[in-house]
Amino acid sequence: MAGFERIIGFDMGGTSTDVSHYAGAYERAFETLVAGVRMRAPMMQIHTVAAGGGSILVFDGQRYRVGPESAGANPGPASYRRGGPLTVTDANVMLGRVQADYFPHVFGPDGNAPLDFHTVKRQFERLAARIHGETGDTRSPEQVAEGFLTIAIDNMANAIREISVRRGYDVTRYTLCAFGGAGGQHVCRIADALGMTSVFLHPFAGVLSAYGMGLADLRVVREQSVEAVLSDAALAEIEATLASLSEAGEAEMAAQGLPPARRRTEYRLHLRYEGTDSSLEIPFAADVRALREAFEAAHKQRFGFVMPEKALVAATAVAEVIGETEVAEEPTLPLAPAEAWPLSRRPVWAGGRWQNVPFYERDGLTPGTTVDGPAVILEATGTTVLEPGWQARMTERQHLVLTRVEELQRDHAIGTEADPVRLELFNNLFMSIAEQMGAALENTAYSVNIKERLDFSCAIFDPDGYLCANAPHMPVHLGSMGQAVRSIIRTRAATMKPGDVFAQNAPYNGGTHL
Repeated sequence: MAGFERIIGFDMGGTSTDVSHYAGAYERAFETLVAGVRMRAPMMQIHTVAAGGGSILVFDGQRYRVGPESAGANPGPASYRRGGPLTVTDANVMLGRVQADYFPHVFGPDGNAPLDFHTVKRQFERLAARIHGETGDTRSPEQVAEGFLTIAIDNMANAIREISVRRGYDVTRYTLCAFGGAGGQHVCRIADALGMTSVFLHPFAGVLSAYGMGLADLRVVREQSVEAVLSDAALAEIEATLASLSEAGEAEMAAQGLPPARRRTEYRLHLRYEGTDSSLEIPFAADVRALREAFEAAHKQRFGFVMPEKALVAATAVAEVIGETEVAEEPTLPLAPAEAWPLSRRPVWAGGRWQNVPFYERDGLTPGTTVDGPAVILEATGTTVLEPGWQARMTERQHLVLTRVEELQRDHAIGTEADPVRLELFNNLFMSIAEQMGAALENTAYSVNIKERLDFSCAIFDPDGYLCANAPHMPVHLGSMGQAVRSIIRTRAATMKPGDVFAQNAPYNGGTHL
């Protein structure tokens, strides 16, 4: 209805952030690690990080850190009047992005008090003084809060990279769909961090998960192992298998009371290269060549290469019967652009300084009306912070679409002094790169040692061969990897070029395979 075909879902609540990818079809994971338990069952492909409004802000003497610990709902953030620690929510309160006057009065021991700005301000002043005493850094309390918020934004942007960039999707071609109680407060900055220029906010964005559950289609998924080399003969058998799976799914859907007119079936195949274990789900086509082309396009996007000399194996056949529920009506209103009148103007820290920023009610914006940032848009289930350089437009369906209308300036002067905020940002960036290396290695490996036992490590080293960041892989490798890298630099530095690959198995040069 909104007209967007490629969506990155961004759901930020109190304790965590969930992100997802949609480009015409729902993505599922068939093997998931939950609380240390490996589950082999189809479920929605959702990546979760411990970054929510309740994520605790910590200074460890050198770096700022956000989460993974959470203040939860009790005691909750410092602003909740229950003696809680400073959190992401408090950073937003400190910077004026969340105003106590425009927030429900449900806090304190009796559950009837507003957010406590003064406690938040005192705690940030103490923290800024502590940071100055330990490091000599002269950041103001507002700059400290801004630094923590920047790290939280970076953590959430990295989560989106996990389900997009890491898998070959160009997020700059997507729209960021923000929901959850805290999603709108951070969505513009997350979009900026990812190079995205379009954001979508549903009228029920703050409670969209609950709203979506009520409108979700019924789905029955039936699958069967095939394990046959892809050929014309195998396709005939696969078609018969899919028909049988569809019949079973239709029977189950009929038992739910849905008439045939509201049911449809989608067919898919899990294909992989012969001799490998990583399969990709491809829409079924009764043509070997079409299936191969679709698989190789997906493989190229995900892993960056194809192996045309390899035969394809149809691992699993899938039939999904979809029972369409009633579609919620979204009335289309006539466009009636008008000048937006703010409820008030309040001091908000934006663009590195205090600015008098207008606050608007979403219900007061007529279809076609635009609002330029910096601004704050209030509604019953959330708050949307419109950053400088962004514009909000109310559509005829009461959707709020945010668009970057000014080019983002990314050039910054960098000094030689250690910056506790940038230390954490680069730590997260390097860790993310090392983890992506490991994911690519695991998914494309032939060896059982690599794919199943995970007997490998990935790390990033500086030009001298000293460790910058390592992913949480095999700990035994960490002490020797740097020595192995340095031994290669000593012998190959004169001829080393970008793109070169080195293999090493000499026990006297680090004692590890490389």
